[in-house]
Amino acid sequence: MSNIVAIVGRPNVGKSTFFNRLTETRAAIVDDMPGVTRDRNYGKSIWNGVEFSIIDTGGYVSGSDDVFEEEIRRQANLAIQEADVIVFLVDVESGLTELDISVYDLLRRNDKPVITVVNKVDNHQRGLDANEFYSLGIEKFFPVSSINGLGTGDLLDEIVDLLPKVVEEVADEKIPRIAVVGRPNVGKSSIINTLVGEERHIVTEVAGTTRDAVAQHYNKFGHNFILVDTAGLRKKTKVAEDVEFYSVMRSVRTIEDSDVCVLVLDATRGVEGQDVSIFHLIHRNKKGIVVVVNKWDLVEKDNHTMKTFERDILEKFAPIVDIPIVFTSALTKQRILKILEEAMMVFENRNRHIATSKLNELLLGFIEAYPPPAHKGKYVKIKYITQLPTKIPSFAFFCNLPQYIRDPYKRYLENKIRSNFNFKGIPIQLYFRQK
Repeated sequence: MSNIVAIVGRPNVGKSTFFNRLTETRAAIVDDMPGVTRDRNYGKSIWNGVEFSIIDTGGYVSGSDDVFEEEIRRQANLAIQEADVIVFLVDVESGLTELDISVYDLLRRNDKPVITVVNKVDNHQRGLDANEFYSLGIEKFFPVSSINGLGTGDLLDEIVDLLPKVVEEVADEKIPRIAVVGRPNVGKSSIINTLVGEERHIVTEVAGTTRDAVAQHYNKFGHNFILVDTAGLRKKTKVAEDVEFYSVMRSVRTIEDSDVCVLVLDATRGVEGQDVSIFHLIHRNKKGIVVVVNKWDLVEKDNHTMKTFERDILEKFAPIVDIPIVFTSALTKQRILKILEEAMMVFENRNRHIATSKLNELLLGFIEAYPPPAHKGKYVKIKYITQLPTKIPSFAFFCNLPQYIRDPYKRYLENKIRSNFNFKGIPIQLYFRQK
C-alpha cells in the first residue's frame, strides 16, 4: 500500500508553501490572506528512494462560524484519520497560540505519529524563539524554512523513518492489479459485474453508490489478475460528505497501488474536465492505462462517429496519445472482453525489456539521420543507449553534452521508441547522462 502524509495546522502558518517545497511544485496557491487553501491539495514526494503522497489540508479552525472554516475543519479531521503520518505545522513569527494548542490536543488523541514542524525559521534568532513550542509537551520539533528549504532534509528523514514499511506480497507479486476508475456513474461497477458474471457490486443511477475500493481475484478466459472497483473521483468542490472524501482518498491510493488503470468514460457525455484530471493523475503516477468508452449503445452513430470520438479523446489527453481505446457497453456486453485483452497487453508492455544491442542498432541509426540540434556551436553526440531496470520502461542515453538535449528532440526519440517497440498505454522515461 502507498503511504500518505497529512499537513495540518491553523491558517496562515505556511502549509501551502511547505507543501510546494516537499512536492517540488507550485500546485498550492500561496497568499498572505488566511484561509486561501479551502480544499485538499494532493501531491507526491520521494526521499531516499521512498515515495509517499502528501495532503495539504485547509487551515484548522475551532469554534468558528465561517461556513468555509467548518468545512476545512471536517476535511482536516478526515485527512488526519486517513494519513499514516501527520505533520503539525506552526509558525515561529506568530509564536504559540491558543489555536495551536487546540489543534495539537486534537492530534495527540490519535494513534498516528505526529511530527511538530516550526516554520519560517530562517535565522539564528528565530531558531531561539522556536524553543517556545516545547511548552506543548513535545520531546522535539523540526525548525524549517519553507521559502528556502532550510531544515527540510532532517524532517524528510524523520517522515521516511515513521512511514509504515511496505511489505511485498511474494505470492501475488506477479499477479497484476487492474483498477477500474472514472467519474461517478459512468458504469464502472456494471462493467465489473459483466466481466465477473455476477451481481457482486451494487449498481444504481445514483452517483457515488460505490464507496470503497473493492478488490477481487479474477481468473477466467485465460486471464489471472486482481480486479479493483473504485469509488467515482469527483472534483474537490463536489466532495461534500465525509464518507465520500474517504472514497476519493481510497481511490487515489488504489491508483497508486495498481499496475494498470481502466479509465471509464461515459459515451453520452463525452470527455469532461474531470476525466482529463483523472487521466493525468494516472499518468503522473506512471501507471498503465486503457480508456474505455461505456454506454456506446446509447450513442447515435454513423460511419465516422467512432473515429471522431477517438480523435476528441486523444486531443483532450494530448500530448499522451499512444493509448488503447475500447468502445463498449456493459448492458449489451459489446466488446467487453476486449477490455481485459487490452489491459493485459498494457501490463505486458509495462514489463517489456528491449535488448541493449537491439536498441543501439535501431536508435543510433535514427540519431545519425537526425542528430540533436547544435547549441552555441557545440554538437551533442549520443554514443550509447540502454534500458534501465525500473518498474516502468526507462531508457538512458549516454552523450557528451546531456544538458543541451531539448524537449522536442526528447519527443522525437520517444516517438521512435514507440513506433518500433510496443509500449502502448505505458508512460516511458528518457534520461540523458554524461558519457
